[in-house]
Amino acid sequence: MSERSTSGLRERKKARTRALIQREALRLFREQGYAATTVEQIAEAAEVAPSTVFRYFPTKEDLVLMDHFPPFVAALRAAPPELGPVEAVRAAMRETLAAQTPEEIAEGFEREKLMLTVPELWAASLRGVTGVVAALEEIFAERAGRRRGDPEIRNVTGAIMGVILAMWFDWVKDPSMDAPAELDHALAHLQAGLPLT
Repeated sequence: MSERSTSGLRERKKARTRALIQREALRLFREQGYAATTVEQIAEAAEVAPSTVFRYFPTKEDLVLMDHFPPFVAALRAAPPELGPVEAVRAAMRETLAAQTPEEIAEGFEREKLMLTVPELWAASLRGVTGVVAALEEIFAERAGRRRGDPEIRNVTGAIMGVILAMWFDWVKDPSMDAPAELDHALAHLQAGLPLT
């Protein structure tokens, strides 16, 4: 077996282990509550050592935080240059969500619900949202040929994030919502200038 195929196999095994640990953690958080679940219980459920859990997730909060952001960033960077910021985000969201299985979307919902309903996760969630805002500002500035601190770039980023967060809060309150469709509809409304019809 070549070094490249061995490396690829090793990376796939790591990805499977990471996904299993997170899946078991989310199941236990749902069944027992976040605070009542220990890393030792998560490790036992995933049939790994506690040290393995910490290798993939340095803190308990990391088990909940978003981990599908890199594919979205890549899709947004690759969006056709003629698309405006909102249209580019819509295209990137569609591409990212289309690549996810229904199980991955459901797990994403579980993580987001925990982030919004568990007080211990609020600070970590805010750090994550702050990172998303910074990344979006950087990408939008690059796409527009402007500097990152440009007030118009800040305003566009804030408007997009506001729509996403508002939809996110509604999804947590109503899990039956078709979140991908609602998010696209909400961003289309923003793209149209937020008319009140």
